Amino acid sequence: MRGDRLVSILLLLQSYGKVTASELAKKLEVSQRTIYRDMDALSATGIPVYANRGKDGGWSLLEGYRTSLTGLKEAEIQALLLPASVPLLDDLGLTQTSQDARNKLLASLPVDKERITDVWNRIHIDTSTWRKRKKEKNSAFEIIKKAIWKQNKLNIQYQRANGEKTEEIVCPLGLVAKGSNWYFVASKKNEAIRSYRVSRIRIANPIAETFQRPPSFDLACYWENSTNSFLKNLPTYEVQAMAHSSIYHRLTFAERFVQITKVGVCKENGWIPIHLTFQTENEAKGYLLGFADQIKVMEPKELKDKILKMAQSILKMYHP
Repeated sequence: MRGDRLVSILLLLQSYGKVTASELAKKLEVSQRTIYRDMDALSATGIPVYANRGKDGGWSLLEGYRTSLTGLKEAEIQALLLPASVPLLDDLGLTQTSQDARNKLLASLPVDKERITDVWNRIHIDTSTWRKRKKEKNSAFEIIKKAIWKQNKLNIQYQRANGEKTEEIVCPLGLVAKGSNWYFVASKKNEAIRSYRVSRIRIANPIAETFQRPPSFDLACYWENSTNSFLKNLPTYEVQAMAHSSIYHRLTFAERFVQITKVGVCKENGWIPIHLTFQTENEAKGYLLGFADQIKVMEPKELKDKILKMAQSILKMYHP
């Protein structure tokens, strides 16, 4: 186990040039103290690792040093050959390139080809939804891709979810695929980093001005922190209700954000006490009304009254 970790550290240093002890500890899921002991072990074997002190410090290999490690395990080869999401590769224009790279990798491996390629017949990754949705890509997508690689600033016009339009100059840092949706990560004039849903970018115009990427910026790390912060700050609306057992298993399949946070014991009459969490009261009203007489709201009382008024309005509309 430790030998595998030492090899992983060596390959990470060779790939990234300089990596901090905390970054290595996070990637390898060990403590920083363990990383320091591993560095001592690498140094003792003659591997030229050294520490850079200061604000931008980290561990590095001696300049020009390259390892000749090429022994890939079968599981590691299978991981490399796992099929990627075809729709997302199509968006990036990399479908054929991915296939070519995979074939070249396979041709270079001195292993049983049939056994390795069998992974393609056993695992398939599909990020699309059951209901076909409109493609999230738009005309700005290609411009954004080029600007990310060329480090060109962009002037974008963005339409928020409430319809408000803003215009700003940003420094493109990366693209993130969340499910089948694309998000554009960029820094603003004040160096604040934020995410934009690509489908809401109405216009993207390159500016004849380049920028320097933040040297410590890690797209995956930023996205993870941003996602956690978003989920933590989501508004919540709590509801206590009784759901009939006949529809209980359908509750989480509705096209709305809802969490079943608590489930009680089914009563003799077939009704189950449940605790539901929504983002907003409006989400709760639309969701609960959709189940008609199969869900009964117990708390909050004001929600019961509002759903009753909505039902009375519907009756009045159809039976004036």
